Amino acid sequence: MKKLAILFLLVFSLQAFAQEKIEVTDSDYTNNRVEMADKMREEGKIYVLVGIIGIIFIGITGYLIYTDRKISRIEKNLPVN
Repeated sequence: MKKLAILFLLVFSLQAFAQEKIEVTDSDYTNNRVEMADKMREEGKIYVLVGIIGIIFIGITGYLIYTDRKISRIEKNLPVN
């Protein structure tokens, strides 16, 4: 019962902090600009970001291929029952 009460209070206390009252205006619905991306593009940093994301993606893909080959090799060496 004590755990349930703590969980209940934790969930509702986190919700209270998560809800921030911001007024939504008509300009918010018609906004087509992404200010962060525009600023990064102006400063040339967007290409660095795209490059880093590409390197991370290539690294994860390479790791998955390496792991798959390693697992396939181990599966071939297992005795068949």
